[in-house]
Amino acid sequence: MAPLPQTQDTFTADECRALEPFFTNTDRPVFALRNLPETVKGALFSRYSRSAKSLRRLFLDEFLGEVGESAGATSGTGAGIGSERADRLYARVFNEYGDDSVGQLGGAHVACEGVSNILTKVLEWGRLMAYLEQSTRYVPYTAKPNGRWKYHVPADVARSPLAAQFTSTLDHAFEVYAKWIPVLEEHFRAKYPKTAEDSDAVYRSVIRAKALDTLRGLLPAATTSNLGLYGTGQAYEALILRMRANPLEEVRSYADMLLHELQQVMPAFVARIDQPTRGGRWVEYFTSSRDATLEAVRARIGHVDAEPREEVTLTEFDPEGEVKVVASALYAASTLPDDQLLQLARAMSADDRAAVLRAYIGDRANRRHKPGRAFERTHYRFDVLADYGAFRDLQRHRLLTLEWQTLTPDHGCVEPAAIEDAGALADWREVMQRSADLHGALVSSGLQAAASYAVSMAYRVRFYMDMNAREAMHVIELRTAPQGHPSYRRVCQAMHRAIAEVAGHRAIADAMQYADHSSVELERLQQERAMEKKRAART
Repeated sequence: MAPLPQTQDTFTADECRALEPFFTNTDRPVFALRNLPETVKGALFSRYSRSAKSLRRLFLDEFLGEVGESAGATSGTGAGIGSERADRLYARVFNEYGDDSVGQLGGAHVACEGVSNILTKVLEWGRLMAYLEQSTRYVPYTAKPNGRWKYHVPADVARSPLAAQFTSTLDHAFEVYAKWIPVLEEHFRAKYPKTAEDSDAVYRSVIRAKALDTLRGLLPAATTSNLGLYGTGQAYEALILRMRANPLEEVRSYADMLLHELQQVMPAFVARIDQPTRGGRWVEYFTSSRDATLEAVRARIGHVDAEPREEVTLTEFDPEGEVKVVASALYAASTLPDDQLLQLARAMSADDRAAVLRAYIGDRANRRHKPGRAFERTHYRFDVLADYGAFRDLQRHRLLTLEWQTLTPDHGCVEPAAIEDAGALADWREVMQRSADLHGALVSSGLQAAASYAVSMAYRVRFYMDMNAREAMHVIELRTAPQGHPSYRRVCQAMHRAIAEVAGHRAIADAMQYADHSSVELERLQQERAMEKKRAART
């Protein structure tokens, strides 16, 4: 077994005493929060996503004084009055009655630090959890804690003859990334001079975000991040079982650490995980079905080459989807049966159906005003081939169905125009080539599972997004907003056009009135201006 990952920070004895009432440990990279108000936990996680600090360091520096060191003193370990009786009750309900819904009634906040970007996608897979991840837009990856760049070295790679090539390749990628940040900032300052309208703080923030957005493709998938999770006992159980079945050693080791911390704060909710006939059997099922599917793929389609595709392809939709949405919009306001409403909707003119949808949608004052569940009656399935950075952002939309393929260099990489304009193209391509060479060497050496860690985020990954029209409205309107990253804005703009032009669902596309197809140069500018105005109004 590989040594457990180390924490980002060490704490003094006094700091440990201050932290102990509120965290399940002070010396491991996975820990749960306790004895804190929900608002404090939420605020702490929110701050976490835009800070280079660890969660416990953030708490000491910015939150402890407001919470008060004595807040957790009366709670001891946070077990609370009657917790032993409650644990026995939960255990009896779980084990004797199998009432899984009880597992939805208790939750916990947990932080996972120093996790690779490969692992973050595993942690964020479940629908019924909330996540906040450290942002590559606001946090430059230029720090070298303990003299090392912030990336994960898989244990099997560290034990292999390729260990030196792995570290030298990733070190080089980080060095190029760090080298070009100030150059790209200067390039963007020259291209977009500061206006009198913007403060120095707004301008610095916007230019920094633009530079980091442009360069993030240099970072490898092994780059480590911090992640905050909130979920129910049922959601954590499902997460840990899937992690234990994962072929990556990093994922399995974090599963064990995650279980250990949850046993400190909600032991009854995770009691089945270590039971051979329950959790053990689930892990066996996940593992065997994955291996069988891989073998079926190799045997039946392993020889087939991928055909070329656009960045976004609408692969499935219902030609009658818009008619069905209209019928569903009429349903709750009428007394007619569903099939009769569908017949009436089919008989309507396109103008009449559009009028029904306009009435149903109403006056949307902002993108958060969503129409009702009638929009869930039709769906769209998109096959996407986008850079891994864009995938990381789109993967967080969990209410839809999303699955992805293994990250490899096989689909090529993106080259932002600013890279060439600033003179960084040669360095960019060298990082991409070395990444591809390392990936190939790892695969040839039998380290296929670990090979994705070596791949730079500028390389494309194939994934699908399958969603109903209501979720499509949410994703498209949010991810085409001007402050978004250009990569995922482009993907979601293409989705919106496909709904209107390929599916022919123009009334549904028109309902997505906050889909933004404008061309934006400084993506964060309007948002930073708005945030500064809000801050000024509070003072």
